[in-house]
Amino acid sequence: QVQLVESGGGLVQAGDSLRLSCVASGRTISSVAMGWFRQAPGKEREFVAAISRSGDSTYYADSVKGRFAISRDNAKNTVSLQMNSLKPEDTAVYYCTRGRLGVPASTYAYDSWGRGTQVTVSS
Repeated sequence: QVQLVESGGGLVQAGDSLRLSCVASGRTISSVAMGWFRQAPGKEREFVAAISRSGDSTYYADSVKGRFAISRDNAKNTVSLQMNSLKPEDTAVYYCTRGRLGVPASTYAYDSWGRGTQVTVSS
């Protein structure tokens, strides 16, 4: 059983940056794609970004493309999400997720997630 713990959320102003981190324990993440999802109040959880097992390929939701960057360090069992030029509509709880075995990042699906970290962007 893998455990995912997110950190790095907070309250920032529009235009600021944040870097979210996710540490996995219990199982290695090197064999699967990893990703981030987010959920705003009253809305469904939505895809934000995914990264391939090696880190060579990344995928983003159109709403964050060009502003967010996902990365991973398999040696440290960590995944990060650099968020720049934040907007009020980025306000949400961000969840680190572990991809399903055998499913590539291009068609990302997850089977585990952390408790999330709150990101609030004020205008």
